[in-house]
Amino acid sequence: MTRIELAVTGQVPPERADAARNRRKILDAAARLAAEQGPQAITMNAVAHAARMGVGTVYRRFGDVGQLLFALMDDSEQRFQQAFLTGPPPLGPGAPPADRLRAFLHALADRVVEQREIMQMAEAASPSARYSTAVYATLHTHVSVLLRQARPETDTAILAHLLLAPFVPSLIEHLMAGPRATPERIKAGIDDLLGLEPGAARTGDGF
Repeated sequence: MTRIELAVTGQVPPERADAARNRRKILDAAARLAAEQGPQAITMNAVAHAARMGVGTVYRRFGDVGQLLFALMDDSEQRFQQAFLTGPPPLGPGAPPADRLRAFLHALADRVVEQREIMQMAEAASPSARYSTAVYATLHTHVSVLLRQARPETDTAILAHLLLAPFVPSLIEHLMAGPRATPERIKAGIDDLLGLEPGAARTGDGF
């Protein structure tokens, strides 16, 4: 089987030293606000004040608060991408595609659960931004590749979108607010969605 490798996306392209310093100052200021007051405290004005620079500079660098919030999540996103692109199996290469798909969706559930508050703010600020980002393109391509290996007879491009659709932060927040909704229960639901019984991915049954 041919192994398809994807480049990690969401990385910042090379930029001038002063632009890189401004970007770092803005992101550090936004991270401090989130840690001290919660993600809801992140506004363009608040970040500009915390970074001690003009709000126009913040807008020119990030465009709007949604883009700033997505940029703030880049570091953890890149670590996640490294894990499923080059990390150990079953999340990384070396496991059967069904195992990798299950491990990927479980890891994605954990990631959204952990960061759902800031992700939900980014979603609210720019509702459709998720689908036009390089990050989403990488997730979709990765799922499409695994589906093509596991289920080549299916419309893998559409199916990949449908499998990623439940991982919007507003839905995860809604599920976590319900009675007895836990990450483990969400992952069990993912296995049901894939048609997997316990151990099925490892034996080649189910999805």
